[in-house]
Amino acid sequence: MEHRQLEYLVTLAEERHFTRAAERCRVSQSGLSAAIRRLEHELDAKLFERTTRSVEPTPAALALLPHAREILAQTAAGRDAVVRASHQLAGSLRIGAEQCLGALDVNLLLERFHRRHPAVDIQFVQAGSHQLVDHVAAGELDVAFVASADPAPLPAVAELARIPLVLIVPPAHPLAERPVSRWRDLRDADFVDFRPAWALRTINDDAFQRHGVERRVRCSVDDVHTLLDLVARGLGVAIVPQHVANKPQAKGLVALPVPSGAPEWIVSTLIAGTASLAPRLLEILDEERAEAEAA
Repeated sequence: MEHRQLEYLVTLAEERHFTRAAERCRVSQSGLSAAIRRLEHELDAKLFERTTRSVEPTPAALALLPHAREILAQTAAGRDAVVRASHQLAGSLRIGAEQCLGALDVNLLLERFHRRHPAVDIQFVQAGSHQLVDHVAAGELDVAFVASADPAPLPAVAELARIPLVLIVPPAHPLAERPVSRWRDLRDADFVDFRPAWALRTINDDAFQRHGVERRVRCSVDDVHTLLDLVARGLGVAIVPQHVANKPQAKGLVALPVPSGAPEWIVSTLIAGTASLAPRLLEILDEERAEAEAA
């Protein structure tokens, strides 16, 4: 059994969906499927029941999962212990991130950093991307993970991912019954969106303005799960990144393609020029991405 096979097993068991699991592991869907088939062949056991609608772990997979999680945790802990013993750091690291970026698990990244550098104090701020850009520019944050439609104007940027946008609507909404092929098809809809400090609000406002369509934002929020709940309750429709539509809280909502000409959700790393410990945090992120690309 290979390390990556176990990672794919755990992720697929959690997501119950090949596409979402492949996105989390940063690997093609065909690559993830092939790795799972090799693992099944090696163990001479079927690990997942596959249907057109779902992927369910078999009793064999459920028996293997605790051991797979333990192996993955021990591998990461061993790597971090070596780094900690070789490069003991002290000081503080100020980090910011917008909620539910999709391209990375910020909490997991902070856990890994803390294991390697336990003497470093971590200050973590969650806010809208526009606020985070201002905090980095003012020297109030060392590193921030932000979203935008165009990262080019941002200083010291490293792009992490591009994620398409989708339209989510309640099942009973009129838009759920017909394709939305033109931006003007959305002019009579009520919208739920984030407040202007969030990147997605700017991305959506700019897209509608660029296509000459005025939209009504009936409700503005500051939380992803609140947005999904309000859409489900019929307060409006929403345009969100694909990974938000895949969240368990979005179950029951209808996800539709956005009309042509929609921008992408671009996730980037923003680093302050004077940040001394931020590169150590990004080392871990680079390791994870390199492992994903090599698999």
